[in-house]
This record gives sequence, structure tokens and C-alpha cells, in this order.
Amino acid sequence: MKIENPNPIQWRFSERADQLQSSFIREILKITQQPEIISFAGGLPSPLTFPIDEMKAAFDKVLSENGKVALQYGPTDGYLPLRQWIADSLSTNGAKIVPEQVLMTSGSQQALDLLGKVLIDEGSRVLVETPSYLGALQAFSVYRPEFKSVATDEHGLVPSSLDAVAQGARLLYALPNFQNPTGRTLSVERRLELVETCARLGLPLIEDDPYGALSYKGDPLPKMVAMNPDGVIYMGSFSKVLTPGIRLGYVVAPLPLVRRLELAKQAADLHTSQLTQMVVHEVIKDGFLGRHIPKIRTLYGDQCQVMLDAMAQHFPAGVEWTKPEGGMFIWVTLPKHIDAMKLLDEAIAQKVAFVPGSPFYANEPETNTLRLSFVTVAPDRIRTGIEILGKLIAAKI
Repeated sequence: MKIENPNPIQWRFSERADQLQSSFIREILKITQQPEIISFAGGLPSPLTFPIDEMKAAFDKVLSENGKVALQYGPTDGYLPLRQWIADSLSTNGAKIVPEQVLMTSGSQQALDLLGKVLIDEGSRVLVETPSYLGALQAFSVYRPEFKSVATDEHGLVPSSLDAVAQGARLLYALPNFQNPTGRTLSVERRLELVETCARLGLPLIEDDPYGALSYKGDPLPKMVAMNPDGVIYMGSFSKVLTPGIRLGYVVAPLPLVRRLELAKQAADLHTSQLTQMVVHEVIKDGFLGRHIPKIRTLYGDQCQVMLDAMAQHFPAGVEWTKPEGGMFIWVTLPKHIDAMKLLDEAIAQKVAFVPGSPFYANEPETNTLRLSFVTVAPDRIRTGIEILGKLIAAKI
């Protein structure tokens, strides 16, 4: 029975809700769904890398052999065999990780939100790279921190710059491998210096590592969590090495912190899908990733080189860009007078899309920067799209 002529609801949103903002990248992706758009915008893995047959077989096996467990509620911290696999994969001779330190999350984005919820109060100082991952800035912003930007150069974060901004900081967030958005990689020497500096300052270091396995040469750099398991919080994900559709990530942290994260997750979603965790473990437990990831590296490395070659051919003098050794992104710096936001409007009119760099800055955005992703675009369309962008940029110089 329907109520007649109800009074309109006067919604009163929280201050937190009022400050929520949509992801600029997600808004661009609405445009790039049009098939005629050559999109360098999304940080999406290539569907060509998705192990569809292996995932299907694993779903069938898990449901056939252990369906009642897979379809039931699960523990908040996650499926133990998968947590053990993660702990073993991160353990080295110098640092032993135990499964009790691993918390499974619904994608690494949830891990960022939980870390913000547990570590950040309103006004807390949070240190981020310049530029930094937009998803982390969004996740932390909900908790109203004071962002302080840490200096970076062509080699990534500069550890010696921490002393000037670390006073009272709750955490430092960093992506050392093929960083999103710049594609830069932190050297072994800087990793060690960064871990030592954070330890000296008593500063928790978040090591976000979704791209670490995607080195084009297959040469993984050491993980900072192995250098100081008591001071480094490690974040990983299966989105870039299997498929993002499963929404499965994890955070590895010292026991006092991981327990607080677990409590926060209980309030958020009780637990991450037991079925998904069991399926992923079934796929990877016998060494599948060791056979699968090299195929991803080869595909991404080849397409990255196509884009770099096209940029060298079509971009005018005065434009600079990174040359990543892995991952999914190239960072472009235009002459100072060119606004990448305005350039985007012109590019979309020419059926090409990218992400302007401004949203990746916590402070003092550089409007003459942009991010290009090459992994979901065929080589011929990469060449076409870069040629169009080159002409648009050249017309502004």
C-alpha cells in the first residue's frame, strides 16, 4: 500500500559525504567506452592477459569439491591457504612473514581505505610522493589529513627530503615499482635509504606494489618490507597479474596494526569473498604465475616500446617523457604554458583520450603534465593516437 502525498525527504549528508569527489579517471572512462575513442586514459590491464580457462576450471573444481565452504561466510582475515601462499612469497632469508600478518581485502583500494581509517585523524600529516596515485589520495582524503608532498626527481622519491616534512606524520605512502602515474622506479640504493630514514624517524612506510611483477626484463627489485618488516606495510593485488574483476588484494603489516585493520574490515564488509579467494589459490598454488606473468611482461613491454617509438617520431621538441622499465604508464611533461586539461578537450574531439596530470598532485598541481597508458591499445592505434596528440601539442608550441 503506497502512502499518498508524502513529504519530500530532506537529506542531511555528513560533512564527510559532502567532501567526496568522483575519480577524474572514472569520469574519463565513461567517454572512452565509445569504441571509436583511442584511449590512453585507463589504468586497466589488458583483457588479452586474463586467464579465462584457468579461472573457469578453478571455479568448477572449487565448487565441485568444496562448494559448501566456498559459498559460506569466511574469516575476516581471509582464506588461510592463500594467506600462507602470500606470506611464503614475501618471506626471505632476512625476513620471515607469517600468515597472521596478512589481511585479505576487496581489492587494494579497500586496503587503502582501511589504512586511512586506522591511522589517520582529521588534520593528521600524511606524506605522499609528487605526484602520487590518485586512488590513494581519494581514499585518504575522506579522513581529512594534511597532505605533505615529498620531493621526487627522475629516479623517484628523494629520501633525504623526508626530514623537512616528517615531523608528526602518521605515514608515508609510496609506490616504488613502475609508479602510477609516472612509471618511475626507485633504485635499490634509494629503497634502503628510504627504509633506514623512516626507521630513524619512527615513520610507518606503506609500500604499495601492484606492478612489481611487471618488469619487462623480469628482474624484480627487492621489496622494502623485507628490509624492515616491523616498519613497512606492504600492499599487493591480484588485479594486474590475474584479473581486476575478482577484486582481491591484501595488506601485510606488523601484528598490532593488522589486528586493527581486521577490526575495521569487520565493520566494513565482514570478509572478502571466500569463493574468490579459494579460486585464486587454486589457480596459483602450483606455480601458474611463474608461467603466466612473463606473457604479460612481453605484451606490455612490446606495446610500451611502440608508444615510445611513436612519441619520439611525433612529439615536438620541448616535450619530455619517462621511459618505464615495467608497468603500464608513461608520464609526459609538456612546455609550461600548455594546459593538459585544455589539451584533453581538443584530443577527445579528435577521438583520443588521456589523463591530465593535475589530479595526481596532493599539493601544487603541475598543469602541464599527463599520463598515458598503453596496455589496452593495439599497436596501430597507439601509433595513430600518438600522431594525433603530437600534432595537437605542436600546434601549441
